[in-house]
Amino acid sequence: MDVNQVLEATLSPDTAIRTGAEQQLSHAADVDFSGYLTRLAQELANEQAQPHIRTAAGLALKNAFSSREFARLREAQEKWLQQVDPEVKKSVKELGLRTLASNDGRAGQSAAQLIASIAAIEIPRDLWPDLMQTLVQNVGDASVHLKQASLTTIGFICETEDSDLRESLAGYSNAILTAVVQGARKEEPNADVRHAAISALGDSLEFVRTNFENEGERNYIMQVICEATQSDDSRVQQGAFGCLNRIMGLYYQNMKFYMEKALFGLTIMGMRSDEEDVAKLAVEFWCTVCEEEIAIEDDNAQAQAEGSTELRPYYNFTRVAASEVVPVLLLLLTKQDEDAAEDDYNISRAAYQCLQLYAQAVDGAIIPSVLQFVEQNLRHEDWHNRDAAVSAFGAIMEGPDEKTLEPLVKQALPVLIGMMDDKVVQVKDSAAYALGRICENVPDAVDPNSTLPMLISALFSGLSSNPKMAASCCWALMSLADRFAGEPGCQTNPLSKQFEDSISHLLQVTERNDADNQLRTAAYEVLNSFVLNSANDCLEIVAKLSDVILQRLERTIPMINQIVSVEDKITLEEMQTSLCNALLGIIQRLEGDIKPQADRIMTILLQLLQAISQIKSSVPDMVFGAIGGLANALEEGFITYMESFAPFLYNALGNQEEPGLCSMAIGLVSDITRSLGEGAQPYCDTFMNYLLNNLRSTTLSNQFKPAILQCFGDIAQAIGGHFETYLSVVAQVLQQAATVTASPEGPFEMLDYVISLREGIMDAWGGIIIAMKAGNKKQLLQPYVESIFQLLSLVWQDQNRSEALLRASMGVLGDLADAFPGGEFANYYRADWVMHMIKETRSNRDFQPRTIDTARWTREQVKRQIGGTQGVQQT
Repeated sequence: MDVNQVLEATLSPDTAIRTGAEQQLSHAADVDFSGYLTRLAQELANEQAQPHIRTAAGLALKNAFSSREFARLREAQEKWLQQVDPEVKKSVKELGLRTLASNDGRAGQSAAQLIASIAAIEIPRDLWPDLMQTLVQNVGDASVHLKQASLTTIGFICETEDSDLRESLAGYSNAILTAVVQGARKEEPNADVRHAAISALGDSLEFVRTNFENEGERNYIMQVICEATQSDDSRVQQGAFGCLNRIMGLYYQNMKFYMEKALFGLTIMGMRSDEEDVAKLAVEFWCTVCEEEIAIEDDNAQAQAEGSTELRPYYNFTRVAASEVVPVLLLLLTKQDEDAAEDDYNISRAAYQCLQLYAQAVDGAIIPSVLQFVEQNLRHEDWHNRDAAVSAFGAIMEGPDEKTLEPLVKQALPVLIGMMDDKVVQVKDSAAYALGRICENVPDAVDPNSTLPMLISALFSGLSSNPKMAASCCWALMSLADRFAGEPGCQTNPLSKQFEDSISHLLQVTERNDADNQLRTAAYEVLNSFVLNSANDCLEIVAKLSDVILQRLERTIPMINQIVSVEDKITLEEMQTSLCNALLGIIQRLEGDIKPQADRIMTILLQLLQAISQIKSSVPDMVFGAIGGLANALEEGFITYMESFAPFLYNALGNQEEPGLCSMAIGLVSDITRSLGEGAQPYCDTFMNYLLNNLRSTTLSNQFKPAILQCFGDIAQAIGGHFETYLSVVAQVLQQAATVTASPEGPFEMLDYVISLREGIMDAWGGIIIAMKAGNKKQLLQPYVESIFQLLSLVWQDQNRSEALLRASMGVLGDLADAFPGGEFANYYRADWVMHMIKETRSNRDFQPRTIDTARWTREQVKRQIGGTQGVQQT
């Protein structure tokens, strides 16, 4: 393999060439991992090589050690530990360290990534003890390039999410701090070095907690950072304000002195900076302050409610600084960029976000200054000021007491509705968003008889007038629909009088010739919201709407063969997705009343699936969603369509190359089996084969496994005793899955996965227990009872658990006791942890009523199981 040629090809704009080169590299790594790393490291360190080749070598090296999937990351790290000769390891590391000094900055950056990847493996195992000292020495007395690259390396190492490495880095805090503070000082003459140092300091702050708790060291760190906010280099300023943000989030309790002496003034000055990126980070500092103080107040209130006297320090920074910070935020709201894209994060949007948080942090104290600003600018001739006034009013709708806001909103509503006719689209868009905030947070201020019709009319007018307003008007209308829906199943609600006109208007908007994808999609989302929130007196209109939606969906099927461009394909798929979603909303609202339309619905949906079966498309996901809704609505009646639909479902279950569709199919199997009950039995052999195959798959991620296990429970509950056919295989799978654990210090993704996996296991056992009892085959469960209790005990011992997991665990405990009322397993139930687990679940005030009710029911079943009430009075 010609390394240079292959690396050159990995940068090719031609997908085929690039993919072929990547496959060659992957093959080379599989055949001889040590040789692969050596050749790439040599190329990275080669000062005679072309810069882009060195960059490609660095990227390939980084990819050799990294993966987004935890399991594959660990596999890559094990290859380094187990397969690479010690001399090769030494050589690769030396080449990486040598490349840090390269005059080619990109090569130095690549070397920094390589060293950080190896450090993540070796530092936790104490295999590279001199690395940090080497990097510190580089910062102290080396060339500018070596200083900068060494600091960048420290930053990369410190930004890790690897729990083992994070734990180990605390032991290197002195070395880390020495290097980054030395590079970040104002005495450092090179701005690139200082920038790298302040960035690394931001990444390292979490690991220097011991140093930060020492007043002398903390003072020096804060001095260096505060001085950096005054640097002439905006990158250094940005890094400094970024450090202050992290420090406020990590060390709020130590900030009182620094806020009083420096940070109030420095951050307000930073917010006024002409450098927008600096100003945004200074604004974000106050966002962090608000978030911290909101969280502290919530934590302290909960602690007091629980009778605790251990409260977190609370310094009221936001209230103390409100008179200086809020006026600056209001001024920054006027700095809008009329050409900004919807997702651009500029200074005006940063200020709006901060003002929202400020209102939540200080409650009603923010109202006077904002009202004064609104009154001064609402009629201003400059649209920037009008827009800022409308935005400011909307920003404070969450935080102050609703009863305080209500009279102000009632007074302002006619004016805000009038602003929907402003000649500038930005102002109209902000007015629509502010109206949405009002509907969401102060709905009682909207009079259903006088104001609501005007409000709906204005928002529909805005939705039709300009695509740029689609998102804001859509969100406002959906908030309005949610707030005025009334109780589920109510005979009428405030929307009923406007419902038919609203639906008609939305259908017109979606059919406009000048409607782009964004506007059309937004209008269908609003339509769906109105349908789902409609009262019973509108169901006839909803039923008629199904005809329109089906006609439109049917018309799109021939268009599939007329696609001539990528844009055509995107437009058609978005239209079909919106229509399927609208159809699902109608099915969910009409429930069993959809039956007269069921034949037509399935005919069109099956035709659509057939038409797109040979092309890659996102539409099947939504088609499956609609079919799942129909199965839920028709229940056993859905059996009529299974013979025609089953082949499509089987194909999706086996389509591991499209994980989204496969996941949808797994959920649909659950829906259909729950609906059909024993009628699903003829299809279960095939379902089970596909599901078990997906469990064994190396293509699908681990995240599929909980849903598959839950699906086993749904199938069991549907077919009852017939599940005996699959019991031994599924039980073995569940027992194996129960052995998966996660370290409390491990990645959050792994902790969440273990919780989800255990939820799936419990759901599966719950369904199986109910099935075996219903089929008079409960004795088949006896071999598995011990392993079930072992997992339940593990759930109790592990503090990493969710409400859903505890609820499912309660269900298994109760169902098993109910299946064996004669006390066959009383010894298991007499374990102390069983009643403690039930008591904790039942008495948790944060849990949903259904969780608490399940725990109460379980308690009664356990009492029966162990005989009488002995030993359970305390629960």
